[in-house]
Amino acid sequence: MVMPLKPIFLYSLNPHRNSNFRRFTHLGRLQFSSKPDFFEDNYRLSFIVSKVLDILSNPRLHWQTSAELNSLSSKLRPRHVEKLVEIHGNTEVALQFFYWVSKRNFYKHDMSCYVSMLNRLVFDKKFVPADHVRILMIKACRNEGELKWVIEYLSELKRKGLGDSLYSFNTLLIQLGKFEMVETAKSAYQEIMSSGTEPSLLTFNTMINILCKKGRVEEAKLIMSHIYQRELSPDVFTYTSLILGHSRNRDLDAAFVVFDRMVQDGIDPNAATYTTLINGLCTEGRVDEAMDMLDEMIEKGIKPTVYTYTVPISSLCAVGREKEAVDLVVSMRKRGCEPNVQTYTALISGLSQSGLLEVAIGLYHNMLRKGLLPTVVTFNILITELCGAKKVDRASRIFHLIEVHGYKPNTITYNALIHGLCLVGNIERAMVLLSEMLKVGPAPTVITYNTLINGYLKQGFLDNAMRLLDLMKNNGCKADEWTYAELISGFCKRGKLDSASALFEEMIKHGLSPNQVNYTALIDGLSKEEKVDDALALLKTMEARGCTPGIETYNAIINGLSKQKRLLEAEKLCNKITESGLLPNVITYSTLIDGLSRNGGTRLAFKIFHDMKRRNCIPNLYTYSSLIYGLCLEGQADNAESLLREMEQKGFAPDYVTYTSLIDGFVALGRLAHAFLLFRQMVDKGCEPNYRTFGVLLKGLQKECQLLSGEVSVLHERVYSSTASNNDVSFELLCTLLDRMSEIGCEPNAGTYCTLLLGLSREGKTYEADQLIEHMEEKGFSPTSAVYCSLLVSYCNNMKVDAALEIFDSLVQQGFRPPLPIYQSLICALCRRSRLKEVEVLFENMLGKQWNNDEIVWTILIDGLLKEKKSELCMKLLHVMESKSCPISFQTYVILARELSKLDEAALQMREAELWLSLTFKELTFCRSNAQGSISIVVNSHLLMAFYMSSKVGIGPEGIKLEQQY
Repeated sequence: MVMPLKPIFLYSLNPHRNSNFRRFTHLGRLQFSSKPDFFEDNYRLSFIVSKVLDILSNPRLHWQTSAELNSLSSKLRPRHVEKLVEIHGNTEVALQFFYWVSKRNFYKHDMSCYVSMLNRLVFDKKFVPADHVRILMIKACRNEGELKWVIEYLSELKRKGLGDSLYSFNTLLIQLGKFEMVETAKSAYQEIMSSGTEPSLLTFNTMINILCKKGRVEEAKLIMSHIYQRELSPDVFTYTSLILGHSRNRDLDAAFVVFDRMVQDGIDPNAATYTTLINGLCTEGRVDEAMDMLDEMIEKGIKPTVYTYTVPISSLCAVGREKEAVDLVVSMRKRGCEPNVQTYTALISGLSQSGLLEVAIGLYHNMLRKGLLPTVVTFNILITELCGAKKVDRASRIFHLIEVHGYKPNTITYNALIHGLCLVGNIERAMVLLSEMLKVGPAPTVITYNTLINGYLKQGFLDNAMRLLDLMKNNGCKADEWTYAELISGFCKRGKLDSASALFEEMIKHGLSPNQVNYTALIDGLSKEEKVDDALALLKTMEARGCTPGIETYNAIINGLSKQKRLLEAEKLCNKITESGLLPNVITYSTLIDGLSRNGGTRLAFKIFHDMKRRNCIPNLYTYSSLIYGLCLEGQADNAESLLREMEQKGFAPDYVTYTSLIDGFVALGRLAHAFLLFRQMVDKGCEPNYRTFGVLLKGLQKECQLLSGEVSVLHERVYSSTASNNDVSFELLCTLLDRMSEIGCEPNAGTYCTLLLGLSREGKTYEADQLIEHMEEKGFSPTSAVYCSLLVSYCNNMKVDAALEIFDSLVQQGFRPPLPIYQSLICALCRRSRLKEVEVLFENMLGKQWNNDEIVWTILIDGLLKEKKSELCMKLLHVMESKSCPISFQTYVILARELSKLDEAALQMREAELWLSLTFKELTFCRSNAQGSISIVVNSHLLMAFYMSSKVGIGPEGIKLEQQY
């Protein structure tokens, strides 16, 4: 029996006389009306209702053909129809009008209309039309919640005489199957079987299909036995459902047994039968068998549907057989079967994942030209693949098209775009998307937060990553093992081992079991900071807790041991790897080789190098680069160059690290001409030099100039430095470098200048950078926005505020959107110059753009002003944000208050108290509006802190107000 859910209606009252009935219909409207904007007065009818009522009540008019009614129909809304059905004096006319209006364009009954109509019909005991309206009501349900409400409502109507009908039962089962409400469907089925209504084959087939979609084949077989008990015979739908059930359970042998039995029973399979088996074969990776089955159904004269082709097309793409997939689309068209949205989506997905993204995008545009509307799934695939290829601008354009096509981006859509933005380093835009999710939905998931946390960590913004973790917790999203793995790894990479260890302990405290990734991240961090004994201790803990180390875990420790020249222990650990069933990989060997090469053990490094080749472990670029570095360190640059040729013969393309090490080796030997020759080879092979490469050459040119001028009388050979010293780099020396590049056929280009400018800016050499920009522009090149941003920060650090503002204004005029750290640098520099009015103007202009407000506070107020100890200005700008309706989260207020308290200055006590009081009022207001006046523990703690701070500085007006209220 389907259990009712306390329906909120009355149905047994006379709709023509009793006011309680009218009260009920309003309740129905509150529950279901599409636009419950206002309550119509029970004693006054709206103009539209009055006019329509007059037309329906005029016996001299044929209202169905009335031009006036036809004109008014476009203005009718469900609340009008509900009222008309309720008050019209003739039930039959009300019913005909109910049907008539449902066929109007752009009109659709809501549930309150069905309720009003059914109440009238049941009250008048017109059960036959009531049954028809009941069926329409069931079919109109849009979701599981609505269908549950209808079930409980109809259960009450049964007790007032509206008996069951087979048609209504079957319709209900079909709808329950649509929303996958399996248990409710089973209850409804049992009710049919005990109601005295004779079920049909459709009843049994529907129930079998509902169960088989969930793989519950044994229960479906029990229903099938009821078919035989009623002396009915299973049909093609029955067998196809069972085949589907076995396929869902990934038991294709059982599915084919049912197929064979079906044929033996004289029932011809149809397109749905074959499609189910073909899809099952594709799911199991048996694509060739699926294609054979497709051929078989065509030979038997069974026309494949568009759904038959869709999964094979996707499966062919998934195994790299894109041409066959495209050929299959051509074949289906020849057979008169046009691809639909799902077919295009499958092909777009397959082509994208096979690396043919541009072809997939072309297919998407072809789909649009054919008038096919993409689904959210189509958009999600394109956005995901574009973001994976770092084509975020194109992905963003598609993202904005989703709503244009009438859809709403879902969590997958947002997560894909956020991932892409973080991938290209645009964390600020990603945080704006988080703001949208928090404001209008869908709610962020742990994947959303993990992606953003990882984005912050990659850029080195460790504080923001931790603030986001706090925000995540505050928003009710529980951090998982991957959250902590990212944080632990990020903090370790920046040398913050204490914080990483604290995070490791925190995850255990929260009931999360550290996995291999968590342990390896911390072990790697400890090893890189040369705390190898701590790493070894953690390895023992890891094993004791039942977490098996992976090869990456061992490689991390081997790296640490190698750096400390503890080679015997490293060798023992390699033996342990083998004993544990793991095989040392190229990273294991390369780690040992790198450690030895950097510590004067090149001879032993080569021994390991030859040993790894004997073990069929192919060296990689990192292996060769480590050996080349070691040889150059020992003054063997010629041998290092020979090794470079060997690695090229093996098919490895040297990168800038390899070339720079080799160039530096020859510079150290005083062989500058050969170093430039290698530089030319590097450029010719498409390997872009970085600032360190140029720095090595500048070091060589500097020594050459000193030697020629007699400042250096002896060239110290075999002295190798891995670090280029550019402290004395002058514009003249830079020009010498550029001229020498021209002489060897490496004409400086825009990239050359930009690389040098970025390096100079990072080193604070703004004078040299200015001169180089002039030289660059004379050559017809222009700096990039990244160069200007770097130079702007350098100006700010050197207190050249006007020059920084000039760059800033120029960038904004060109349409460039400066990131938040640029605003932070400018605001802090202006503060140091006491140009506070300009700070406010700049800050207010910034607020007019699209940002995540929490990130503004984190970056500008906390990491900028508070670190500069500008608390007064910090609080002033916070009030500016509040006055501009730029709300921040409660957690950010807490973070701001915490940071204020760290300053520990008597002058800050009043400001700190003010913030705590403001914070407390905000949270108390929130709790009162959301929890009926209850105050959480966290609010109580803020309240106590507010009183504590007030007592230190004297309770002001807000403190008195707070004291009076609480």
